[in-house]
Amino acid sequence: MTYTRRMKRIAVLLLLMAFSGGVRSQDVAPEALLGTFEGPLVIGRDSMTLAFTFSMTGGELRAQLFSAAMGIYGMPADSVSVSENAVRIAIPRLDLEFTGRLRLDESGGQVQRIDGDWFQYSEMVPVILLPVDAPSF
Repeated sequence: MTYTRRMKRIAVLLLLMAFSGGVRSQDVAPEALLGTFEGPLVIGRDSMTLAFTFSMTGGELRAQLFSAAMGIYGMPADSVSVSENAVRIAIPRLDLEFTGRLRLDESGGQVQRIDGDWFQYSEMVPVILLPVDAPSF
């Protein structure tokens, strides 16, 4: 193979790579999150169950926090955002932020679990939330 021919092939490959880009994950519809997701929050030796219930109000996604151990039964989040396959929930009065990766079923239309991180008072704790019919406490 000649040098010129090899360079042309390399140029074509580089162009194909440049224009193909990465496969961008599809944005998750907020409706896929509607319902309650619950899981354990383990801080040190303490383990407590927490839940987020998601709803739509006026076309806007909302979330409420439930945790019997913290004495919280439906505290509304100040902000909830979904971007691609990620969710972010903020409750500043508790110095709380939850960020999670949405794990979808094969069709991509239903959230099977949320792999997240609970940030509170400069501490991060991993949390896995699973869909439930209602908070179990």
